[in-house]
Amino acid sequence: MSASHDALAGLYPHLARGTSRADTNRLDTTLLDSIRHKAHESIEVKQKFFDAHAADVLQAAHLLADSYRSGGRLYTLGNGGSSCDAAHIAVEFSHPVTAGRPALSAQNLAQDMAMITAVGNDVGIDHVFERQVLGLVRKGDCVIGVSTSGNSKNVLRGLEAAQRLGARTLALAGGDGGAMAHAVYIDLCLTVGSDSIHRVQETHVAIYHILWDLTHSLLADDRAPRGEQP
Repeated sequence: MSASHDALAGLYPHLARGTSRADTNRLDTTLLDSIRHKAHESIEVKQKFFDAHAADVLQAAHLLADSYRSGGRLYTLGNGGSSCDAAHIAVEFSHPVTAGRPALSAQNLAQDMAMITAVGNDVGIDHVFERQVLGLVRKGDCVIGVSTSGNSKNVLRGLEAAQRLGARTLALAGGDGGAMAHAVYIDLCLTVGSDSIHRVQETHVAIYHILWDLTHSLLADDRAPRGEQP
């Protein structure tokens, strides 16, 4: 048996030679129970969040709608998996898949690798969003920062800079909200009360999908009837 096979067997005992059908079945039963537990936990975390914070989600949608009414743009920022959420939010708003809902201007500030690596190399990673915010964000815009811990320094600096410029600031966090929950420069922090990064991120997806839908609903009355020119 090769060293690589031994290593693999150590990680996945059910793949080792000689594993009985009974052992395999027991493992599958355990894994199926794990799937059910994780699915139940994911649903439970979402339900608890929306039961407690539905009014806060609506308030966040009002902030976004007010920004768009005043001609503002949306900017999003985050690191790692949260940068993927930042990208997802921007795409939802700028490329709506629901018929009859127009595109709304949105940009993910985690997407420009040249800018991020330049600022990170020359000044430091804590400044990568702040520098972009200072160059792009204007009064009346809205900036959403995503951080599962609520403590990402570069996201916090970006939100602080946005608030100084007169932008509305929203945050998506997890756990106890970290620094985001107490930052005076964040208008509203939506905190998912879970210590699991996966459950927090899954709930963040539900939050910004609902935010997108609510924002369009709030803006619907502002639009000219179909067939008329604005």
